[in-house]
Amino acid sequence: MKAARAAMHYWEEPCISGVHPSGGKDGERGSGTIFFCGCPLGCVFCQNHDISAGKRGIEGKTVTPSQLADIMLRLEGEGAYNINLVTPTQYAPQIRKALEYAKPRLSVPVIWNTGGYELTETVDSLAGLVDVWLPDIKYMSPEISRRYSRAADYFDYASKAVKRMFGLCGPISFDGGGMVRSGLIIRHMVMPSHRRDSEDIIRWIADNFDPGDIRVSIMSQYTPTGNNGGFFELDRRVTSFEYESVTSLAADLGIIGWAQERTSVGESFVPAFDNTGLDV
Repeated sequence: MKAARAAMHYWEEPCISGVHPSGGKDGERGSGTIFFCGCPLGCVFCQNHDISAGKRGIEGKTVTPSQLADIMLRLEGEGAYNINLVTPTQYAPQIRKALEYAKPRLSVPVIWNTGGYELTETVDSLAGLVDVWLPDIKYMSPEISRRYSRAADYFDYASKAVKRMFGLCGPISFDGGGMVRSGLIIRHMVMPSHRRDSEDIIRWIADNFDPGDIRVSIMSQYTPTGNNGGFFELDRRVTSFEYESVTSLAADLGIIGWAQERTSVGESFVPAFDNTGLDV
């Protein structure tokens, strides 16, 4: 496998990385997050494009399954609330081996943090090894997913995978401090010009999951980076009207979760991909 960082991360949902008065920095335990190189998708707007597409000469560091297991255990020893595996799908067989080594010795949850473009067979192969499923549902429209991620079949796969994830984990659970222990958290980032697709996704979630069984994180953080593939409609931020239309619908349908502050727009949630924490 190739990874680009393994360290505490402070910019996930509160039940994953915790809440800290300074905004999740000094003194906070954080999420023990491992960022993998590559991605099954080709999203033109990816905020982690330096490692997902190998930009700027960032190639990451090669690690074996046994080395990855040691990294997980080290992160737990440093106080991580959980082990957070970011964009792991392309290395699923190797990560499964690492988890088989590490899981019996881990006391914190393992999170599968994915773009949602998964085979149900991949999800099934991780049964008993992953505690918290953290998939995106990026799009419902085949045309939009083809246009921006080169995957017209995205929703066909993501919708089946997310249902299977819930079948494995069941209703979400938290510890006494409000940190997630097991369950499903669906993320969706509202895109400029496509609030109708976002609303369709919210309705699909409400139709397929009982309120309270899962959590939904609706994100407003889309920021133009110049990596728009020539799609000029992506050269602007999401408007307050677009975002609030989606969050209001979610509230009306009884969906429980988080909505980002509008101040999150333009804020960088991307750490340095400099191989931190990968020496074993």
